Amino acid sequence: MADSNKIVLEARGITKKFPGVLANDNVDFDLREGEVHALLGENGAGKSTLMNILYGLYKPDGGEILVNGQPISMHSPKDAITHGIGMVHQHFMLIPVFTVAENIMLGSETDHRTKPSESPLSILDREEVSRLVSKLSDKYGFKIDPHSLVGDLPVGVQQRVEIVKALYRKASILILDEPTAVLTPQEADDLFQIIRELKKQGVSIIFITHKLREVLAIADRITVMRAGKVVGSAIPSESDEHLLATMMVGREVILTVDKQPATPKETILSVRDLNVSDQRGLHAVRNLSFEVKAGEILGIAGVQGNGQTELAEALSGLLRIDGGNIELDGKNLTNATPRQLTNNGLANIPEDRQKHGLVLSYTIADNTILCDYYQAPFNKNGVLQQGEIDRYSRRLISEFDVRTPSPYVSAGKLSGGNQQKVIVARELSRNVKLVIASQPTRGLDVGSIEYIHNQIVQMRDRGVAVLLISAELDEILALSDRISVMYRGEIVTTVDAKSISKEKLGLWMAGIHPDN
Repeated sequence: MADSNKIVLEARGITKKFPGVLANDNVDFDLREGEVHALLGENGAGKSTLMNILYGLYKPDGGEILVNGQPISMHSPKDAITHGIGMVHQHFMLIPVFTVAENIMLGSETDHRTKPSESPLSILDREEVSRLVSKLSDKYGFKIDPHSLVGDLPVGVQQRVEIVKALYRKASILILDEPTAVLTPQEADDLFQIIRELKKQGVSIIFITHKLREVLAIADRITVMRAGKVVGSAIPSESDEHLLATMMVGREVILTVDKQPATPKETILSVRDLNVSDQRGLHAVRNLSFEVKAGEILGIAGVQGNGQTELAEALSGLLRIDGGNIELDGKNLTNATPRQLTNNGLANIPEDRQKHGLVLSYTIADNTILCDYYQAPFNKNGVLQQGEIDRYSRRLISEFDVRTPSPYVSAGKLSGGNQQKVIVARELSRNVKLVIASQPTRGLDVGSIEYIHNQIVQMRDRGVAVLLISAELDEILALSDRISVMYRGEIVTTVDAKSISKEKLGLWMAGIHPDN
């Protein structure tokens, strides 16, 4: 039975500096046996840096780490694993073409050679690993087939594979870094059940997040970080979302979207009988028709994997369509290129900000002009005008509150929230007619969410048409004027956002027609 007073992991006075940034400033943190200790903070608050230190990925500039009361020195994740610490990263470390068992055994293969001359392939005891994976899966209720290819699994199941991988390595301390950032609401509920089962078995869990409702639902204790420091702690039973949000951001945060009724005008986006195949050649979007008017937000709701990604990529020129018609402000732009769409007034906030939204190795300044680098005032006779680029990027950094010491920091070094702000700044600062916002606040903290929601509403109020695609029901209901639900590539209903409940919307998303 877990000892709720026993401290199994402790960080004392942890300090970590990067060029121009004090990421951790004399941070103290501890974890008790069999508890869920939530580490809450804005993007860039220093949460992930602290966890990367505890997992041996970073070496601290000061402070010490203790496991079960004993000071330890960690030089790599291998040292952390030796001390019973496992980490599940926000972006999974799995190989899609390997099976579950092969991913789990990777790096800790069992040697079963009887002769030195035997082929190295013969030493991988896949069946023994599969048996152990099944045993762990049954113990914690993971429901994982060890023989499945990881690339064929839903995101929520891939995350369970990462957890099993840590448990297979005998981890008794689990660090979950933004574990629900890529999950649907249903997958997040399943994860919470798994966490509760892990707790019963005595596993200690650090839950890194910025989602206030989840913290209050799953944590035993909460520690809040801001600007690299611990600014307070709380017990869920004595806290609420507003208190935690204020601690995180350092000011009063408005958690609801303040917007006036829409005043829709002319049709800006018209989609008729759209058919799109995914990367595997399978039908992802089927005979889809809808329109978005100037001055309104149309929300597309749906469980991830029902064609929303392919719809957004087809509309933004990243994926060719199989059939149908796309018109932007009366102009036929079916299968137009991204540049043609951009030049005709499209702003695109993509689902995957790192893959489709930024060039991570480029500076922030260069990323702010990705849509316009080839024309005035940023280009003159084929030569980039650095003075204009500098002034423009600094203005956007200031207006959109991008937290960076310089416009010349590479985008890859920014936190997720600040990366998203760079994209939003670039896309919404141009003269646009249509905004496609796909999962615009996925993985962001409450301060960044509040800011981006306000920017989207402002675009609507300026007469821009907005297509919002989100798996977050609260976001869809808060921002949308009309809501269309996608299920298996089709729009199954379109309703006024004020006339539908969250529960009924969830039924439509699951393929159940509550009005029938």
